[in-house]
Amino acid sequence: MGGERSSGAAWHVSARVFGVVLVAAPLAVFTAILFADGVPGVVAAGPGKTPAAQARQIVSARFSRCIGGARHTCVVDGDTIWLEGTKIRIADIDAPEISQPSCEAERIVGERATERLTRWLNAGAFEVHPNPEGRDTDRYGRKLHVLARNGESAVEALAAHGVASRWGGRGKNWC
Repeated sequence: MGGERSSGAAWHVSARVFGVVLVAAPLAVFTAILFADGVPGVVAAGPGKTPAAQARQIVSARFSRCIGGARHTCVVDGDTIWLEGTKIRIADIDAPEISQPSCEAERIVGERATERLTRWLNAGAFEVHPNPEGRDTDRYGRKLHVLARNGESAVEALAAHGVASRWGGRGKNWC
């Protein structure tokens, strides 16, 4: 009678071990596959692995002035563009208004800023970087990005011609 009990107990122990293996092995394989490239949503540190580098986009497109309601890839003004159907406010540029300027001088400089930005965009491939301040959109729902070419922000090219300045939180008085 004692032998029956020990063989029955041994069977239960074997069944439990086998059950644990049946559950643990697939779970271990799934975990290994899931985390093979690191924890999802976390960018590994190292050269070229920063979140900003991961989000950087190289763009080469032909821009024209935005006219009418259908906007895909065009320039609205000196600090706002449409890129492949997405409205982007260039995060580090303050340019004069052209749609509702405070004075005629602002409208004139705003037109020059729009023209200068269009030329800059069409001069060759450029990079679209996330907003360094971390905000993804502005209060109007526009995406906030910085545009650069060869390490130089678009604001540098516009500011060199006196048609824009670096964004500092409050708009410059262009009048």
